Amino acid sequence: MTRTTGILADRAIAALFESGRLLSERALDSDQVQPASLDLRLGAKAFRVRASFMPGPNSLVSDKLDRLKLHVIDLSEGAVLETGCVYIVPLMESLDLPATMSASANPKSSTGRLDIFTRVITDYAQEFDKIPAGYSGPLYLEISPRTFPIVVRRGSRLSQIRFRTGNAVLSEPELLQLHEAETLVASREPNISGGGIALSIDLTGDKEGLIGYRGKHHTAVVDVDKKAQHDVFDFWEPLFSRGRNELVLDPDEFYILVSREAVHVPPLYAAEMTPFDPLVGEFRVHYAGFFDPGFGHVAAGGRGSRAVLEVRSHEVPFILEDGQIVGRLVYEYMQDPPEALYGVGLGSNYQAQGLKLSKHFRLA
Repeated sequence: MTRTTGILADRAIAALFESGRLLSERALDSDQVQPASLDLRLGAKAFRVRASFMPGPNSLVSDKLDRLKLHVIDLSEGAVLETGCVYIVPLMESLDLPATMSASANPKSSTGRLDIFTRVITDYAQEFDKIPAGYSGPLYLEISPRTFPIVVRRGSRLSQIRFRTGNAVLSEPELLQLHEAETLVASREPNISGGGIALSIDLTGDKEGLIGYRGKHHTAVVDVDKKAQHDVFDFWEPLFSRGRNELVLDPDEFYILVSREAVHVPPLYAAEMTPFDPLVGEFRVHYAGFFDPGFGHVAAGGRGSRAVLEVRSHEVPFILEDGQIVGRLVYEYMQDPPEALYGVGLGSNYQAQGLKLSKHFRLA
């Protein structure tokens, strides 16, 4: 099966490198190409800037950096990026897209679960994380750690990019038909509107009553490239249900919660969660929005995979109640089937997950 429109799969992404449409300073990492996305790697230096900015239709990012940079940080041996600061890092990868192909970017799942705010920027950009069809030029990553200071280095991977031709988003009737055939979310009565299918929050907790985690302040640094290196309780406060099945979100606090429903992304589709829906409350859910083909797919070992939600309230305290809708999944067609599904032989960290912190933490 090959469609004229859709999300590019792993084989087609690799072909972009072979044809010179994707360029990089060095050879690809062995696990850099995912079923429907490409991990982007940090370059050798970071620019600490006064504030976030948008280049606009008449400016190069480098011109803005010349005016706004405070100092330059060498990432070759690793460096600490502090909370509350904004950094711009040129990425190793650059693009020369054909006129029919566009792209979009999102933080990786582990990045979102560390509350690291990232956005990809291009020259002449008028939107973050959106790369227009036919773009040719460098890529930059804006990084702002919100809760934990982090250690990054040249080659660290905080963001990912998807490539698409045309408009491949499923319509609401197509989404309902796919749900009836494949059970996209484990719900008897799916809520489909706004172009997506709803997910709700689970605040009943596990058998111990654990419903989530709240990030601590003034912690040690997290090395983004090291797995299971940090004690959970040095960085996170566990949250337990007290029988009310609700949670008050405090402004400026960061929470890791989980969806009530298991999520399924069939092999011929990819999905993305809308990061914020003002219709469901004054909070943001899920910084990292990509779900690759095979997430939650039984044949890929994903039975029962739920969506982990990175939640931050805006401005005012907000009460979340169990079963409340917190976001929507938008599904798109793949242009071709991927060679490998999420979780199958890829060392995927979050297949078959329930409530789960990022790969950087250990319980003991």
